[in-house]
Amino acid sequence: MKPLVFTILSFWFLCCSTDKEKMLADESDSASILNFEAKITDVSFSGEPNAYTISTTISSPDTGCDQYADWWEILDLEGNLIYRRILTHSHVEEQPFTRSGSKITLASSTEVYIRVHMNTTGYSSAVQKGTIETGFSAAELSATFANDLENQQPLPTGCAF
Repeated sequence: MKPLVFTILSFWFLCCSTDKEKMLADESDSASILNFEAKITDVSFSGEPNAYTISTTISSPDTGCDQYADWWEILDLEGNLIYRRILTHSHVEEQPFTRSGSKITLASSTEVYIRVHMNTTGYSSAVQKGTIETGFSAAELSATFANDLENQQPLPTGCAF
């Protein structure tokens, strides 16, 4: 659905804008304005099986408490929640940013997805997929995959700033 909305908006701007030359010159700026999706750009880890510390680097279009990445999570390939790290504030001036979770119960060979959630737009389709043994790499996942996890605890209780 998001690619369709982006395509429609892009078409409207290019066809209906009164200043097409400026729009074309600012195409990269326009794309970033329309991109409200956060993404996990890197994953690192340490520890031992069933007691890992996993750090994720997140790039998100935070503007303050009105729009920010509010958690990242680890889920198995069937969509079961393994771990969730609540982000208690926006990171407007710190992009990208890295946050860790510890004592994560995970076998080194278990293949998982790591994804981020925005308080305004939900789950990102840009995820990291992999294992502790083999490492993680960028992948695409439907933003609606295991979407029911949006209502599963733990959930944010507010935004500090």
